[in-house]
Amino acid sequence: MRLPKNFKLSENPFLLFLPFLILYLVYILIFSKDASFGDEDRYVYYADNLLHGFYSPPYPRIDLGNGPGYPFMLVPFVALGIPFIWIKLLNAVFYYFSSVFLFKSLKQIVSHKFTLIFSLIWALYPNTFEQMLHRLPEVFATSLIPLLIFAILKSFKSDTIKNVKKYLILAGFTLGYVVLTKPVFGYVVIFMIIVTLALWILNRKNSNYKRSLMILAIALFTTVPYLFYTFHLTGKIFYLSSYGGNNLYWMSTPFDGEYGEYFKYPFSGSSDRIPGSEDQIKQRHQKDFDKLLQNQEVKKANLEDGVYHDDLAKGTDQDDLLKKIAIENIKSHPLKFFRNCISNMGRMIFNYPASYALQKPSTLKRLPINGTLMVFTLFCLIPTIVSWRKIPFKIRFLLFLIFLYLGASLLGSAETRMFTMAVPILLIWIAFIVERSVKVNLKLEIGKTS
Repeated sequence: MRLPKNFKLSENPFLLFLPFLILYLVYILIFSKDASFGDEDRYVYYADNLLHGFYSPPYPRIDLGNGPGYPFMLVPFVALGIPFIWIKLLNAVFYYFSSVFLFKSLKQIVSHKFTLIFSLIWALYPNTFEQMLHRLPEVFATSLIPLLIFAILKSFKSDTIKNVKKYLILAGFTLGYVVLTKPVFGYVVIFMIIVTLALWILNRKNSNYKRSLMILAIALFTTVPYLFYTFHLTGKIFYLSSYGGNNLYWMSTPFDGEYGEYFKYPFSGSSDRIPGSEDQIKQRHQKDFDKLLQNQEVKKANLEDGVYHDDLAKGTDQDDLLKKIAIENIKSHPLKFFRNCISNMGRMIFNYPASYALQKPSTLKRLPINGTLMVFTLFCLIPTIVSWRKIPFKIRFLLFLIFLYLGASLLGSAETRMFTMAVPILLIWIAFIVERSVKVNLKLEIGKTS
């Protein structure tokens, strides 16, 4: 088979990123471990529940910690008993396609040179390599973002909505599935619907607002079956997760030396923490978690069959109580909560600071790439604000979406994996602004003196 004479490998993302797919697969095969990591077993548990016709156990053991987006992807593996290494290898495929779609998205708004540079930055982004080794939703969820970018850019390309209807549907469904995978996006979608609806009412001639509403409405509609299920289970409207109270509780900690990250109950030691720190954590927080056990139904569930379930952040009762304690902490110590949010920002970007933590040189590895991203982000804010109306609406839509997500993420205990979700959109935005506002001359002129 002969390739066309004008064929260029650098213009075909599926072939261009094929070596990266091989790199990802080899990397996973070499470095992945058989032992379970973090919440891996919980997602398999959800997938097994789906096979049996339900997602969460009924009250009082309601467990809606995560949306069903990623567990749905695991259902075939669990049903067929496929070895879990194949789930990790699927991360390589997700990451490969995310690079392809980021390339295709960049190509719509910047030059070929910038498209290559910024898509390669994403293809080699270190944080994603860490996450590829685990059966967790981060790589899958992050891979949805470039597809969402691609569909949104296409949705605003034509003058008529009819010509881009399929991209509007794709964008809405993809955003909806992002919500089902990362529930925090649900609140972002609701807020954007309210704001966009108000803007559309004020200016109905602007088709951009109408398209935005269509995307957001489809996204919300995509989540309706799950929201109907959670309403039937809990009696609460728009209930996406039962872990929100737990995250907010730890973010509201009023104690010095604690910066808002999550500690699992019952409190125990960790190789990453200062020896003996668990005693101080117990002294400060045990009384709050004792309140959960005062609920006899919860106590009964946690001692069912003589087995103690160590995760109390389940069920709407626990969720509501932890939210109540958190709100009281915030009202009593608003400045400390603000400082915790700033610390949360540091953890999202640099995995620093950490409470009761031993110093680790590995913290430095995030500084070069994420530090550079932050420098360019701060730089791009100036021309973005100054020339806001000159920036295409589709770029502004993406910026609203991702900055609202980052802002919402600051209110709950966050980690660097939350920031990774934002990187593809940040790269799109930075590439667009830098290409139009920066000129660099790297040529050194010799022989000319003053």
